Amino acid sequence: MKTSIIIAAALYTASTTVALAARCADYSTCREAVIAWCSGEHPRADGDGDGIPCENVCRSYAQVQKIKKEIGCNK
Repeated sequence: MKTSIIIAAALYTASTTVALAARCADYSTCREAVIAWCSGEHPRADGDGDGIPCENVCRSYAQVQKIKKEIGCNK
């Protein structure tokens, strides 16, 4: 019984985490977007795969690379 409750709680937590994922419109700066993307909080921020997450706030690949270097992101 305890095991099934723990498993159910873990599944609920995992599913709600995914449902609460951020949207690019939630970020006001490129730094915020890159941090979320690099940390895995917003894995689909770079939907087109060009290395620039949330193009509404990140204007260039160079800008993203600079932030990634500053925060130690190897993505």
